[in-house]
Amino acid sequence: KRQEFIEEYRRMYSNPYRAAERGYIDDVIDPAETRPKVYLALEMLKTKREKRPAKKHGNMPV
Repeated sequence: KRQEFIEEYRRMYSNPYRAAERGYIDDVIDPAETRPKVYLALEMLKTKREKRPAKKHGNMPV
């Protein structure tokens, strides 16, 4: 009985498809596709420049 419960829990909740369904992750990819996906993501970020808000005040001398 306990083993059946464990198997049902794993089938229902312990898989990436359930997380994707709920929006916790963007995509489920095949492990063979990991390297190309990571490469494309990093390539896209290569030219990104971070825009920081301007400082309101400098450091006050003590």
